[in-house]
Amino acid sequence: MDAILPPVTDRETEPAAEPPHGEAHEGSLGSRLNWLRAAVLGANDGIVSTAGLVVGVAGATDDRSALLTAGLAGLLAGSMSMAAGEYVSVSTQRDSEKAALALERRELREQPEAELAELTELLQERGLSREVAREAAVQLTERDALRAHARVELGIDPDDLTNPWHAAWASFLAFTAGALLPLLAIVLPPGDWRLPVTVVSVLGALAFTGWSSARLGEAPPARAVLRNVGGGALAMGVTYVAGVLLGAAGV
Repeated sequence: MDAILPPVTDRETEPAAEPPHGEAHEGSLGSRLNWLRAAVLGANDGIVSTAGLVVGVAGATDDRSALLTAGLAGLLAGSMSMAAGEYVSVSTQRDSEKAALALERRELREQPEAELAELTELLQERGLSREVAREAAVQLTERDALRAHARVELGIDPDDLTNPWHAAWASFLAFTAGALLPLLAIVLPPGDWRLPVTVVSVLGALAFTGWSSARLGEAPPARAVLRNVGGGALAMGVTYVAGVLLGAAGV
């Protein structure tokens, strides 16, 4: 009977190498989707915050210079704030990733057998049998122990750590791109057309960003579009009424 069975090591060790390979692809896809979502949300923030600001000012005055000043101030303040916040946040994440890798490197040096057993258990949890998981863990450890543990145990790619500067620039550019729409819409048209052009263009842009974020998350777009458009309309309505009241009061 033994003669007709295929060799166990030849057939079973090949699938064992798949988990980290598959995880890398999934991680890369997830990373790209997260960047896309961040860009869409950054642009959405730029649209809503700048639109609320310039519409509020438009409720108090129709002076083009005042509208341009307010819009530029909101664009610069918002984009810099987004960039700084993203830089700090991603820097913290990167520090945590580097600390986790340093700890894993030390454990591999001081407790290699315990780490091998841990990797075996993690591979078992992914559906491999004990024997196959052990053989896969041995092979992965011999090839690159730190990379194997980083990907399987920590979910980190040691060669692709998060970059705070990339995140900061992406947030800055996304917010700026979104903020430019209401800024241009409020200052370029003639006086009587400024407000309606701004409202229509902003609501259209919010419908698009709502649809885009829903598609990226594979969710029904209708609810996201309504939520985005409703929130933007509410923000512009509130700031416009506040501007009108302040303008009437001579503030």
